[in-house]
Amino acid sequence: MDWADIFIYDTTWVFAIEILIRATVMFVLIISFLRFTGKRGVRQLSVFELTIILSLGSIAGDPMFTEDLPIIQAVLIMSTVILLYRLCTWAMRKFQRFENLLEGQSLYIVEEGRLVLDKIEKGKMSHDEFFSEMRQQGVEHLGQVRTGLLETDGKFSILLYPPEKTGYGMPLFPKQYQSVEKIESGVHYACMHCGHVAHIAEPEQLCPRCDDKCRGWAKALNSHIVR
Repeated sequence: MDWADIFIYDTTWVFAIEILIRATVMFVLIISFLRFTGKRGVRQLSVFELTIILSLGSIAGDPMFTEDLPIIQAVLIMSTVILLYRLCTWAMRKFQRFENLLEGQSLYIVEEGRLVLDKIEKGKMSHDEFFSEMRQQGVEHLGQVRTGLLETDGKFSILLYPPEKTGYGMPLFPKQYQSVEKIESGVHYACMHCGHVAHIAEPEQLCPRCDDKCRGWAKALNSHIVR
């Protein structure tokens, strides 16, 4: 095994300097585009914008190290992509349907302390992902949440009940999110699939809201949120 072939091969000092120049130019162009969009982080990028970024990365990659590929070609392609981006953003401001087509729509995941199951399935969001997002915002159970919205950029926005209106809700932390084996009289229980709260007679009872999708019942909580 020749280590020189692996790490150097036929790379000359002249081409090494050329690679540095090419990489610097492409890097500046990508950074300029990110600044051009006005976004401060990946979490602020929509699916449409993330697609543009990935496309630019692919366009910029080859000219960085391909000797017979002039930078001007990459610059022309990137300029065309940026122009198309500006046209699309203009069209999205003018036409709501076009915006919905490219960026999608926000989805209501929680309404009145219960999960909106068809929207969760539409957003392809698992219960674990949802629980994680809620816990990171300091939510202990669904009874604290009036509305939960999955934004088009992947963020999760919530509106909380005031303390005096906090109700019973499905717990979101693993220790409390456990199926009960014995029912206590006068205790509220939450369906572990949809968050519906009710008094039940037996642990195997089906949820009247989600029926046979019911995963069992966990003891509902009604503690106030702590900020």
